[in-house]
Amino acid sequence: MARPFIIAIDGPAGAGKGTMARRLADHFHLSLLDTGLTYRAVAHRMLSYGLPLDNASAAETAARQVDLGSMDRETLSQHFIGDAASQVAAIPAVRRALVEKQREFAKTPPGAVLDGRDIGTVVCPDADVKLYVTASSEVRARRRLAEIEARGGTADLQQILADIERRDARDMGREDSPLKPASDAHLLDTSEMDIETAFQAARMLVETAMATRSKD
Repeated sequence: MARPFIIAIDGPAGAGKGTMARRLADHFHLSLLDTGLTYRAVAHRMLSYGLPLDNASAAETAARQVDLGSMDRETLSQHFIGDAASQVAAIPAVRRALVEKQREFAKTPPGAVLDGRDIGTVVCPDADVKLYVTASSEVRARRRLAEIEARGGTADLQQILADIERRDARDMGREDSPLKPASDAHLLDTSEMDIETAFQAARMLVETAMATRSKD
């Protein structure tokens, strides 16, 4: 049986890595996992039971109960859950529990696209392709506002920007699995790119890696 082909996509919130991951998974017929949803699922469970987000024991239990096949993107994509998810993601026991689940997902043939914060550095350091998708915080805030408004909601751009910058600082500054590009990741800054341009750039990188592996 051929070794699963794994694409790791990392980057900060709102950079476009989720859209990129979906497009690549569809194009190359690979499974897809938004690992950010797994942390959001933990945060949602904690909030639903009124548990403090810094309760490490309860958060670890919640993490072990996450079912990757039944995560509701619509519910978990709410803005306030994202900020809470960043807090529980700083708990080492939560990360260990979820990374275990994420690795098992990645190893399932024919392979998978995983997007998150530490895929190329921690979850799948041997991934066939590693992408680090980023964009300026201002661009990401405007994209987030557009998403919220597209769903019929309202939000303040400056508040979203402040939330993004605070979350970036937390994700990049945590001791366990901080957000950073893997040393061998391909950097894609989408600040001035549309979705199609970014996808085509990533597609060519993946096709090159597939062609190289087929010769091994």
